[in-house]
Amino acid sequence: MSEDEDRELRALQDALAAEHAAVYGYGVVGGRIDDGRRKEAVTAYDAHRARRDALVREVKDLGGRPVAASAGYALPFQVPDSPAAVRLAAELEDRVAGVYADLVRAAGGGRRALAAEALREAAVRAVRWRGESVAFPGLAERAGTAPPSAAPTA
Repeated sequence: MSEDEDRELRALQDALAAEHAAVYGYGVVGGRIDDGRRKEAVTAYDAHRARRDALVREVKDLGGRPVAASAGYALPFQVPDSPAAVRLAAELEDRVAGVYADLVRAAGGGRRALAAEALREAAVRAVRWRGESVAFPGLAERAGTAPPSAAPTA
């Protein structure tokens, strides 16, 4: 495997780990969110599950063994109510966007285009949850307030 392919595989694995964490996190969000935003949470949950499943196939296509989901994830803060669930959803999207920004840098061709689309979708969902945007979604070094792009711990 070339150095570029190895870098791309690592970025795919990081994105897969982030999607596993997002799926877990949205399970928490769904349990705390008000009925008025429940459909939005379910739509995001389904989107992350679909991205996760696609990433499993991409990792296998590059000859890798897909990273498995953890049994549980440490949440970045307590989520006792709907406002906290909304904050968690925005945080999950920020973290996923960061990992997809890394994948955009590492990938080429069709994978780069798919990663860019996933980054855009995560950024849009984050804006919807938060009600405001950041200047450079997924690029922590540019946004100033975005979390690191390491695999999220949800």
